[in-house]
Amino acid sequence: MTFITFIMGFAQAILIYVMSSYFKLAIGTENVGIFYAVSYIIFLVILLNLHKVVRVLGKANVFYFSLFAKLIVIFGLILLEPSKAGMILMILYIILGHIEWVALDLIIEGVSTDRMSGRIRGVHLTILNAGFLFGPFVSTYILDNMGFHGVFVFSLILNIFVFIFGLIGLRSVNDKFEQKLKVADILKKVFARKNIMRIYYISFVLEFFYALMVIYTPIYLVNLGFSWSDIGKIFSVMLIPFVIFQYPAGLWADKKIGEKELLFFSLLAMGVSTMLIYFMGAGSVVKWALILFTTRIGASLIEIMRDSYFYKRIDCRDVDVVDFFRTSMPVAYIFATILSSFVFLFLPVKFVFVLTGLIVLSALWPAYHLADNKSEKEIGKC
Repeated sequence: MTFITFIMGFAQAILIYVMSSYFKLAIGTENVGIFYAVSYIIFLVILLNLHKVVRVLGKANVFYFSLFAKLIVIFGLILLEPSKAGMILMILYIILGHIEWVALDLIIEGVSTDRMSGRIRGVHLTILNAGFLFGPFVSTYILDNMGFHGVFVFSLILNIFVFIFGLIGLRSVNDKFEQKLKVADILKKVFARKNIMRIYYISFVLEFFYALMVIYTPIYLVNLGFSWSDIGKIFSVMLIPFVIFQYPAGLWADKKIGEKELLFFSLLAMGVSTMLIYFMGAGSVVKWALILFTTRIGASLIEIMRDSYFYKRIDCRDVDVVDFFRTSMPVAYIFATILSSFVFLFLPVKFVFVLTGLIVLSALWPAYHLADNKSEKEIGKC
């Protein structure tokens, strides 16, 4: 599973930072949020009902089917130039890619233990982001030299490897979900758990940050005159915190202090540093790499603390709750892309950094009111 996670991270990073430029090239405008909104509205509907599919097919089969369909979509993208048909395939790629990740998430939860959730999630995210680290540099290099055709060919090769190793490594974890709950029952179940809803909002804010930064930062940097090669270097440095901080933070939360304190201070740091980007000019590659690196220190810590906290509050039978929790991502993308599409009718694109920072800081209140999970040190004192 470790190698699968690494390759999946690498494969996802190949396209994620160039998607917005693909949409921009296809339609000729920077206001590309609507395409992401459509993608995540469809994914949200699927996600709210995904537990029904898992109940019938099992976790591993959902993973296989979504990945196989994604391979077909990527092959179609290789054959097409940026166009309306290409945009439809890119939307399908986004949807299928996220179904694939949710299925893997369910598989990992099935083999995790609550007491070690922080370090297990820390290892998973560290390996995932180690793969992710190389993606922007490689994809922007290929884009500079071979265009989108080359990017899609390389993406197809990586995803074929994921599919082959997934078939070999995940056959024994095809658990099925036995509960039969409707969407209304799931919502009633999670709304009754206040701490689940608080961590859900924190997750929503993190995904809101990812949505606008992933979509608009590449476009903004291109507008400032940076080459794709420079952007690849900036993004590779930017992603280093996800590799070096997440496992130690997860281990520290398990053993020493729990997740609450790190969540609060990470949100504060990420919100402030993101708003400061508004005041930057073109600057240099080093300057942009450092400021974006700073924002990702907070994001990397929030990501691991969010997952660690949530998975300590559920067990492997709560597939429906996991499905709901993962709706924070499509809901955030829908809200972020629709809001930004409206805002950017009146304000310049760089206002995205102020908007994102303010939304991030709004999560300080629910973070402060979380009931903290006890660490191993605190349990030992009881």
